[in-house]
Amino acid sequence: MFKLLLTNLKMMFRNRQSIFWALAFPVMFTIIFGLFFGRENNVVGSISIINKSNSELAISLDKGLKDAKLFTIKEEPDLDKAKDLIGKNKISAVIYIPEGFGTPDLTSPKTVQIYFDPASAQASSIISNFIDKYLTTANFTIQNAKPIFTVETQQIGSGKEFSYFSFVLAGILGLALMNGSIIGIAIGITKYKQDKILKRLLTTPLPTWKFLMAEVLSRLVVNVIQVGLILSLGIYGFHAQFSGNIVLIFALALMGGLLFQLIGFVIAAIAKTEDAAQGMAQIIAIPMMFLAGVFFPIDALPDWLGKVVQYLPLAPFLRIMRNVAIEDYSPFYQPINFIIVVAWIVVASVVAIWRFRMSEE
Repeated sequence: MFKLLLTNLKMMFRNRQSIFWALAFPVMFTIIFGLFFGRENNVVGSISIINKSNSELAISLDKGLKDAKLFTIKEEPDLDKAKDLIGKNKISAVIYIPEGFGTPDLTSPKTVQIYFDPASAQASSIISNFIDKYLTTANFTIQNAKPIFTVETQQIGSGKEFSYFSFVLAGILGLALMNGSIIGIAIGITKYKQDKILKRLLTTPLPTWKFLMAEVLSRLVVNVIQVGLILSLGIYGFHAQFSGNIVLIFALALMGGLLFQLIGFVIAAIAKTEDAAQGMAQIIAIPMMFLAGVFFPIDALPDWLGKVVQYLPLAPFLRIMRNVAIEDYSPFYQPINFIIVVAWIVVASVVAIWRFRMSEE
């Protein structure tokens, strides 16, 4: 079986499609999200600040915007040219502080202008909220008044701080395991059936279970490589905050790999051709990619949809992975997630054993 395992690994690494889904695809996602959100990067766009006032308030606001490091600041003293940069998508917004703003003169301007492109509404909202809060504080200070009502935030959970990139990185781990296992097994095993390779094995001394076990183990080896690449790139390349036990993360990854391989076997048991298997695998994998919480929390979905997708195989697996990797909790912190994953493993195993045949004849 060891020789079969090595042979399968060689075949997989020679298959460009297999390597793309297993390694290149998740690494590509990790790099893209890392460039936008990694390395503690909180920058949400580029802006230009045009400050025409020499008042203490205007200078303080200008400095506050720059010190906040929410935006990349591009210097452009001319308002019309700065607006032109918005039209060319080179900056997200322009903040214009008019001459005399913040001076005690009653006739001086009292409004800061924000110019933005509708496509950059998120950046505009962040700028508006920042300046509004800043000027509200300034108003209270000038009037020598204190706010009556305030807000206080309290974090529920482990209290650990983590970035959006850390959240997504755990999702990419699950995505890589799902794509590589479901698509790889479904297409690979169906091709073996279609080419009568599995049928021919019945006439050889090689036990069928050894052949299939070598296939499973070879993909689990690839799963380990996947997780190692993604974690190394995410943690050391883009500073993701993973504080959980690394051995436990790999163990969970193997459990996830097994889960999705079993789903791949179910597809291979049903599909008649390689093309059919590929289509069925994508129909299953693509909705989970976008609905199971890879890139955003499930509670951002409509309530009715969230109640459905939380029981998809990938959704509870990702909740377990994030609890362990980010929060440093036990895998059994929320037992229902573990129960759902185990239930999917059992159901997929039963269906695969019931339907899978070495030959369609």
